[in-house]
Amino acid sequence: VEVHDISLKDYIAATSNYAVYIPHTASRFTKKPFGKATANIVERLVNSMMFHGRNAGKKLKATRIVYHTFEIIELLTDQNPIQILVNAVVNSGPREDSTRIGTAGTVRRQAVDVSPLRRVNQALSLLTTGARQAAFRSIKTISECLADELINA
Repeated sequence: VEVHDISLKDYIAATSNYAVYIPHTASRFTKKPFGKATANIVERLVNSMMFHGRNAGKKLKATRIVYHTFEIIELLTDQNPIQILVNAVVNSGPREDSTRIGTAGTVRRQAVDVSPLRRVNQALSLLTTGARQAAFRSIKTISECLADELINA
């Protein structure tokens, strides 16, 4: 698995020394600064699938969704699903954002660069949110929608 963006190389943990059999390490990433950067990218995807009240805390359900997603990606593309995930994260992370600059009561927007860790965080959030919205009131499962999001990103 290769990360083609050199700025994100340190923040996407997908190499062999971060490999785990099951993305359920129950690590406490907030204990150390930038601890999230050392978390496996697949486990971070699983954790970001556990949002919106009714899915909160159901990690086995989220793990099963990601597992089925990777099987669908394998069938559709004949490529390594983790490489597809890494490419999707690199492509869907925003490079530029705007922030509020207030001077003497007037507020205007200022364009700023996005840090690599925030790019990874936002990419995972946008991918899972898009899959969740596509699967809502649809006959497609969440796994199929997430696979579509990752392949098309």
